[in-house]
Amino acid sequence: HQAGFYGVPAREARQRTAKLLEQLDLADKARSQARQLSGGMKRRLMIARALAHRPRLLILDEPTAGVDVELRRGMWDFLTRLNREEGVTILLTTHYLEEAEALCRHVAIIDGGRIVVSAPMRELLEQLPEESFLLDLVEPVSEAPIIPGVRLHLVNPGTLELEVRRGQPLDQIFAALHEAGVRVMSLRNKSNRLEALFMKLTGHAVEDEA
Repeated sequence: HQAGFYGVPAREARQRTAKLLEQLDLADKARSQARQLSGGMKRRLMIARALAHRPRLLILDEPTAGVDVELRRGMWDFLTRLNREEGVTILLTTHYLEEAEALCRHVAIIDGGRIVVSAPMRELLEQLPEESFLLDLVEPVSEAPIIPGVRLHLVNPGTLELEVRRGQPLDQIFAALHEAGVRVMSLRNKSNRLEALFMKLTGHAVEDEA
């Protein structure tokens, strides 16, 4: 019915709906009544319904609230593909700052109903004086090596957290790690950068606002 309101032919609407249900892992619930679905399924169903007529703008309010981590990341992948492959502009609100950092190119931070800042994600993150990285190691270690001028923390035997000044060269740090017998397999940004920026701008954590 949603697609029909916008003049989408019935056959095309059925094909579109089937594809969306498959992409959102709801194909096996196609003949179920909405009230029989779990909270997470209902949220995914609402997204499928909103997309039935191929809108150019999709507005989502807390789309992954109450959804487990695995399903949340699946929805992130779906929304990312939707934006990149179909050109759909997505406007979403969320208290999960990891979600905003993973999905958004432009962010507005709201505190107490007031917009504190609105800017491109990259520009916002450049306001942080320090950067945090997670180093995945080739071999496990029992403790973080001590390197002068560098803050290293042991997250688990296979992962170190590295904190450096923004723009600080990393090649010397990797050389020092190599000398200490620590081999790094990969490096990735820590996922709470936007949360650190939120606290810097508002003086409190997101949970306090929520």
